[in-house]
Amino acid sequence: MSETTTVGGYLAERLHQIGMEHFFTVPGDYNLTLLDELLKNPDLEMVGCCNELNAGYAADGYARATGGPAAAVVTFSVGGLSLINAVAGAYAEDLPLIAISGGPNSNSLADNELLHHTLGEVSYQYQRDAYSQVTVDAVIVQHPAEAPEQIDHALEVALAFRKPVYLEIACNIAGATTSAPQPRTFAGLPKSDPDSLEAAVSHAVEVLSGAVKPVLVGGVKLRSFDAQDAFADLAHASQYATATMPNAKGFYPESSLGHMGTYWGTVGTPGCGEIVESADMVVYAGATFTDYTTVGHSTLLSEAKTIMAGPDAVDIAGEHYGRVALADFLATLARRVEPNEASRIGYDRVREDAPILVPGSADTPLTTRQLFSRIQSMLGSDTAVIAETGDSWFNGMGLALPEGSRFEIQMQYGSIGWSVGATLGYALGDPDHRAVALIGDGSFQLTAQEVSTMIRQGLNPILFVINNGGYTIEVEIHDGPYNTIKNWDYAGLMKVFNADDGEGWGTRATTEGELDDAIAEALKRSAPCLIEVAIDRDDCSKALLEWGGHVAVNNGRPHRSS
Repeated sequence: MSETTTVGGYLAERLHQIGMEHFFTVPGDYNLTLLDELLKNPDLEMVGCCNELNAGYAADGYARATGGPAAAVVTFSVGGLSLINAVAGAYAEDLPLIAISGGPNSNSLADNELLHHTLGEVSYQYQRDAYSQVTVDAVIVQHPAEAPEQIDHALEVALAFRKPVYLEIACNIAGATTSAPQPRTFAGLPKSDPDSLEAAVSHAVEVLSGAVKPVLVGGVKLRSFDAQDAFADLAHASQYATATMPNAKGFYPESSLGHMGTYWGTVGTPGCGEIVESADMVVYAGATFTDYTTVGHSTLLSEAKTIMAGPDAVDIAGEHYGRVALADFLATLARRVEPNEASRIGYDRVREDAPILVPGSADTPLTTRQLFSRIQSMLGSDTAVIAETGDSWFNGMGLALPEGSRFEIQMQYGSIGWSVGATLGYALGDPDHRAVALIGDGSFQLTAQEVSTMIRQGLNPILFVINNGGYTIEVEIHDGPYNTIKNWDYAGLMKVFNADDGEGWGTRATTEGELDDAIAEALKRSAPCLIEVAIDRDDCSKALLEWGGHVAVNNGRPHRSS
């Protein structure tokens, strides 16, 4: 390795070192030299996106697929402020997204220059200030000699906290000479304090040994904090009835003995909520409790009956143990817990098997239930379901995931349109799983153009665009004329996106027979496939109706003066 490189070359090498093979970008004059330097690295592939928001969503999906970091590279202000919504989502969802922006010339502030793409004032800190609210660190690189330390620090904290960082590189610095990257290991997740870990595990063993019917519930932070295997070890060792929260679906094999399904209050798997909420001790591992995951805060939680294991701390019946890493706690507890089948046996008594849905004739108009019965039959160990915010959440929760199949949802942030860009990034990051995206028509309209990038990259996702004429999830929370949208010829967009050289395929299905034919054709193709599915506007899941009512009540609480 040479003793010097450029600032952009240094960044490229470090991005590859921490696990990236792709980065997502939209060019602009402040980042062009930086892109030139990144492109010189043969181990990184540039993926040009249609806009910055979509690039951020693609990076989000890529991080989910690989389990590691991802990067989006944009220009200053007009690009950076477009990207910020996706970065906020990655922050909420614990994803280490590296938001990289070209910046103004390092001399511009001292020379008192008014610049294009800015707010028309000689002040260029505002983008960093904005990003400081949705990242764990926001750094501006303006001196080549300082670039290696600043870049390494930003990557280090992103990996340690599993959160985004902001890295701005002045446009005249990206090609400047600096030290070559020296060998180093990035620390990653923090480790436990041995004494605190021992105390927490000992207390947990004590209370669990005294419990009659303990239960285990997995949450969304299991993946971000590398605790999925440890959770599985604890489930197998304890033999407790086990559930996952809706934003952790797929994090634990659904075919495992004792797995009840989704714990989502009254809209979860039938029988699951009753077993969890009647248990005399519940281990919540990496769980989050928001109005969405608790159905408008309607679930029953008792501090005295819970062990809350978070990313770096454990609370047991109100007693707090700090500096305890989630994976360490679960793995150590798995080695010391006594098995107890009581809750699993209890669930077997109340469980309800899913009803068998008999298909109609070929000309039967499509319903949501029949659509998702077909999607169920498509799933295998090599598929990954990407469920957009909306009724796709609730119907997706009802899918039984085969061993090895994956499932993605953006429940904490819930930004509609996320799934299109995320599908692009996911398909690039995990080519061994064919992405099956479930997208409502309203959400699709926000980010549809990124399907063209899927075609350009030669990817093969199957996108179901559910056309019911509006924002169904909003209808069930609070309806109004704003929830009705302009209809599109969604299937026809594939011809537009293909232009002269694409191989994408689209079709429209209105009946069960048309859907069966469309799925059969899509499964034979190795290019992006879009199946527009015509569904009645009022056809939505029972779970969405109930969930929407609870969320509406929670949102509509009258003002309470202090």
